[in-house]
Amino acid sequence: MEELFKKLDIVPKDLSLYKTAFSHSSYANEHHAKKDYERLEFLGDAVVDLVVADYLYRNYKETEGEMTKVRASYVCENALYEYSMDLGLNNYIKVGHGEEANGGKFKKAIVADIFEALMGAIYLDLGYATVRRVILTIIIPYIKNPNIVFFSDYKSALQEAVQTSKKSLYYELISEEGPAHDKKFTMQVRVDGIIYGVGKGNSKKEAEQLAAKNALEKLAL
Repeated sequence: MEELFKKLDIVPKDLSLYKTAFSHSSYANEHHAKKDYERLEFLGDAVVDLVVADYLYRNYKETEGEMTKVRASYVCENALYEYSMDLGLNNYIKVGHGEEANGGKFKKAIVADIFEALMGAIYLDLGYATVRRVILTIIIPYIKNPNIVFFSDYKSALQEAVQTSKKSLYYELISEEGPAHDKKFTMQVRVDGIIYGVGKGNSKKEAEQLAAKNALEKLAL
């Protein structure tokens, strides 16, 4: 990982944090390890959200709603996956044999999770100022490049359309499949009680977005 540390311009103190950050649950289970990256991912998710929100607040004059949409586009799974792949983080992921055979080191959900887990590790090891610098160094070039679009907030677009026509809208979980480390969720969105869209993703949020996209494609509002 020395090459990665140089790329990020950090000097780690506690290497065990970084080993955990790259350990998928399938690897931890196979090797009887006590830790996988999920707790660090949870922490890193909040840290990345805060850093990006703080940057947008200080540098842009948009409304709260507009900033929320912009932030969502740079912390969504597609964006996190892109950051990870650009940094080559998938080269450091440790997965179990079965997961590796299924292409685990390239699965979008896992590769995206690793970015957040790594940021969680840097935060715990080196503090907020350092992780803030690292995150902004990675993400600001994407924010400033108008040709890069990671994400369309289909849920917001659908909500706005529904509000315009005074219709009700809600999402519900249809199914949840697969092992804990590789869940697949299917969500449906109803408008006035009628199913208008269905989406399947690696998280409930992703499935909801895909359901909303499906609905927008069908819905004549």
